[in-house]
Amino acid sequence: MSELESISVEVLYKEHQNWLQSWLCRRMGCAYDAQDLTQDTFVRILKNSGACLLCKTPRAYLLTVAKSLMIDKWRREEIEKAYLEALAQLPEATSPSSEALNEIIETLQTIDKALAKLPEKPRSAFMMAQFEGMKYREIAEVLEVSERMVKKYMAQAMMACILASNEDGASDGF
Repeated sequence: MSELESISVEVLYKEHQNWLQSWLCRRMGCAYDAQDLTQDTFVRILKNSGACLLCKTPRAYLLTVAKSLMIDKWRREEIEKAYLEALAQLPEATSPSSEALNEIIETLQTIDKALAKLPEKPRSAFMMAQFEGMKYREIAEVLEVSERMVKKYMAQAMMACILASNEDGASDGF
């Protein structure tokens, strides 16, 4: 392949699908997950690139997309595991339906993605307030900023969550 050559997704799939699936299987230790992520990788490429790509190193490109999907999967599993552990502590009568559970996990994922895009201090302020129940005064002390700045950080974090919710079509209200 020349330094910068146009390649169709079909050719990319035929030439590299088995290799990518094997690589993912070794990394994940599960052939079924590897198959799913391999297909998801090519679907994402189709969605983002259309029919053709300008590719200098196709395998590096495939690995970048596949690693991103693998990280998304692991993050979702971590969020789901933490939520299910918290849910296990509740009395059975307050447990949500599986449909509601799925919506809650998707919403938590949306919030997680939105917060990951924020600078450290707004993200930390939001986490301390929402998950540790800290007051703005306490957060200001920890972050070594004014209470007014904590309010700005909270507004920034909440706006990021609202915008992410609207973009992802997540359920209304966190």
